[in-house]
Amino acid sequence: MSRPMQVSDSIEIDADPMTIYRELADPSRMGRWSPENLGTAAPGRGPLTVGDEFVGRNRRGPGRWSTACTVIAAAPGERFAFRVHRIGLRRPLLRGAIATWSYTLEPVGAGRCRVTETWQDDRTGWSDAWAARFDRLVTRGSTFAQFQAGNIRRTLERLKADLEG
Repeated sequence: MSRPMQVSDSIEIDADPMTIYRELADPSRMGRWSPENLGTAAPGRGPLTVGDEFVGRNRRGPGRWSTACTVIAAAPGERFAFRVHRIGLRRPLLRGAIATWSYTLEPVGAGRCRVTETWQDDRTGWSDAWAARFDRLVTRGSTFAQFQAGNIRRTLERLKADLEG
């Protein structure tokens, strides 16, 4: 059986798509919602556009690492996505296809929006057995698909609370 390569979840937020987009398209703000991401190494850059690069800072338990990311979609009010393509401890030096994160925004009424967050596993060259062993080691027992499903749910709930609060 092959491993799940994508996980998504959605939530409805009482805010218009452009307001939500401006928040999501500024990765320096992600640390406010994500249980794992701490934001970017260069905060306050504002909404990014296609081709922009940023370095994400992350933590899981005592582990800390950085990722190099490139924006691959930036449609204001509709979609923001970036690809993670380098990883390292203090600096992201190791190149490789890691993951793609995307946020899709869909109006569902006046001043209300459905936000869908999607994680895609870009490690297509990894065997399922190797990925399962690696995933369980770094997540303390889960596959990345299981682990990211929980992270996505927490991120969306925190985003909703922040924007509606």
